[in-house]
Amino acid sequence: MARNTPPTCTLPAFTGGRVRHSSYRAFVVGVLALACARVVATNAVTPDACEALAGRSFGAATVVDAQKIAAGTFRPQLPGRGGRPVAQDFSKLPSFCRAAITAKPSSDSDIHIEVWLPVERWNQRLQAVGDGGLAGFIPYALMVPALTDGYAVAGTDTGHEGDTADFMPGHPDRLIDFAYRSTHEMAVAAKAVATAFYETAPRLSYYNACSGGGRHAITSAQRYPEDFQGIVAGAASWDQARLDAARIGINLTVNRSTQSQIPPGKYPMIHAAVLEACDALDGVADGVIENPQQCRFDYASLTCNGPDAPTCLTAAQVQSARALTSPFKDRTNGNVLLQSHLWPGTELAWGVLGGPTPSANSLDRVRRFHLKDVSTVFKLDTIVSTIERAVRLDAGLLASNNYDLRPFFSRGGRLLMYHGWADPQVPADHSVEYYDNVLRTVGPAAEQSIALFMVPGMGHCGGGPGTDTFDKAAVIDAWATSGIKPTQIVARHLANGVADRTRPLCPYPQTAHYAGTGSTEDAKNFRCEAPRQGQ
Repeated sequence: MARNTPPTCTLPAFTGGRVRHSSYRAFVVGVLALACARVVATNAVTPDACEALAGRSFGAATVVDAQKIAAGTFRPQLPGRGGRPVAQDFSKLPSFCRAAITAKPSSDSDIHIEVWLPVERWNQRLQAVGDGGLAGFIPYALMVPALTDGYAVAGTDTGHEGDTADFMPGHPDRLIDFAYRSTHEMAVAAKAVATAFYETAPRLSYYNACSGGGRHAITSAQRYPEDFQGIVAGAASWDQARLDAARIGINLTVNRSTQSQIPPGKYPMIHAAVLEACDALDGVADGVIENPQQCRFDYASLTCNGPDAPTCLTAAQVQSARALTSPFKDRTNGNVLLQSHLWPGTELAWGVLGGPTPSANSLDRVRRFHLKDVSTVFKLDTIVSTIERAVRLDAGLLASNNYDLRPFFSRGGRLLMYHGWADPQVPADHSVEYYDNVLRTVGPAAEQSIALFMVPGMGHCGGGPGTDTFDKAAVIDAWATSGIKPTQIVARHLANGVADRTRPLCPYPQTAHYAGTGSTEDAKNFRCEAPRQGQ
């Protein structure tokens, strides 16, 4: 088997000129080192290298099948253990070795994993990807761009078939697999398979996921600090038991009576009023609230002066609007049950939490995972005890609330978090809360190892009027390779696949402000600054 050995890369010596300045020299060294590190191998592995993986075991994992896929010929499978149909063009995929793996770390485990290995021009890196919700399928849609970029890429169904919670009752080991063990098994197996295929280990390994996958991301940093050098965690739904049960409570609050329900037809009216009050706080009115934490909008200002009408809110509806955008509290004593809440700018999507029924995923997880009682009936007057019981019975499986990431950071690990301010599912400050807790727990040493980028106007993991498109893998790779923490990320908003706006995403708590000249659709005319007083 031919070894896939990367070519050498030598950094030039610095002589004269401004490169003698230490900070600039450090920057140039970092950039050149990154360029060298990203040089890809051109040697192809031998024709039988892929098939030779079949039948091999690596710890608890066994390669049950391995096939070479010719360029442009991959077709996704139907829903089930292999994946779900995705509206995506697979015709431009390069040739790769597709290894199907089953991992059984317990007698009841049945974790399915796929590892895709570029046959040529591997970038010497592994990127594992994860999906959200209840998972239950191989995330092909997320694996495709990673493979196209030259990564060896891995994905898992997290140990069960189909994106439902039907597997949960009576399978405690599979609950553990879903909670965190499947991601670890994927990391171990993928690195072993890549090493066997290329006869050299990946130089760097990353994990990149959002929502429930974002929870897996921070859980990996907490429980398995050696698995990845770089982790991207988007909209991480940590403290899942409390989050799910409280989301049910919020929905019950909004739907406590027919008078308290907010008709979806009123959402645009509410949103327009919020934008009028807060859109221009960053110096430009563009339909996006840059920093909702500075928006002081009072929904009571929309109270009807007379009968209910499409242009106003009843007193009961005002209370519901406040319930959606305030910490969820015990009605009897005012104790906070869930600190996170929706922010101004989310109004168009209030139906996610405030619609006629609670989220199906939340109902399933609380009943089948946390409480392990599918007959549970949720009522507003008992929701406090339900939340407490769900958190207790979850026993920390989906809590992911360990803020001491020193073991991960001490190994050189980098954690890149991001979250959309207009997220209607996992409240945006859920990530802010976790980020702040890590800084408080670890102290100043965490500053160079963790970063949080809030995305104005972005919904859950993407979408919305904000600049929601940016290459997360490239950012974490640049940070892990050069050691230079990102000071901003240039992101795009796409209209019909074409960028019509760029903006800098800023490390929290900084926000982007218009410099006063030039196009307001161009990122170069904005600056990342600390929040301004009085706004």
